[in-house]
Amino acid sequence: MNQLNHIAFIMDGNGRWGMKKKKSRNFGHLKGVDTVKKIVSYAIKLKIPIVTFYVFSSENWRRPKKEISFLFKLIKRYFTDEIERVISQGIKINIIGDIKKLSSDIKKTLNETIELTKKNKSITVNLAINYGSKNEILNAINNTKKKTTLKNFEKKLYTNNMPDPDILIRTGGQKRLSNFMLWQLAYSELFFVKKLWPDFKSSDLRNIIEKYYKRKRNFGAI
Repeated sequence: MNQLNHIAFIMDGNGRWGMKKKKSRNFGHLKGVDTVKKIVSYAIKLKIPIVTFYVFSSENWRRPKKEISFLFKLIKRYFTDEIERVISQGIKINIIGDIKKLSSDIKKTLNETIELTKKNKSITVNLAINYGSKNEILNAINNTKKKTTLKNFEKKLYTNNMPDPDILIRTGGQKRLSNFMLWQLAYSELFFVKKLWPDFKSSDLRNIIEKYYKRKRNFGAI
């Protein structure tokens, strides 16, 4: 049976879901957080060691300023209001992406969350914030001083010391990677789901995992 150590999610469709419900895009983002919480709880139940969520890409700065502001307020409010629950569930929060460019209050909240959860062991939740895979790869190249080998290079990636995702799930109906974990997804099993992210259920994740276990993974071999 295939091992399952890491699942990555491209959470597409929050804004469209909000508009579909005749409300705002921000309402969709708010509901999307509820889906994240459900999926993390289910992943803990399944004893999946690592999950990664594509929260905010380096290209998302092109969105309307009001929407960007809401997204970061949502991140800050979540970790202010939910930190005790996060700790009690044994969730270790890790941030991948270039957070140096974020506002000082957001950086403070994220760094405090990382510190408060660093000893938790139930699951590691990677949040990709201001993340762009091309920039990640370029930064890794620039920071590799030794002779460049795969091992040396991968030590400079945000995901150093983590297994690559076994599964990538993208909701929202689109079939593209959107500059997400391009290096790490080289041999991941890809699943594209038509449902918008707020409609994605634990049962959907279970069905995908069952399909994953039935796939033969060759990694270039026969």
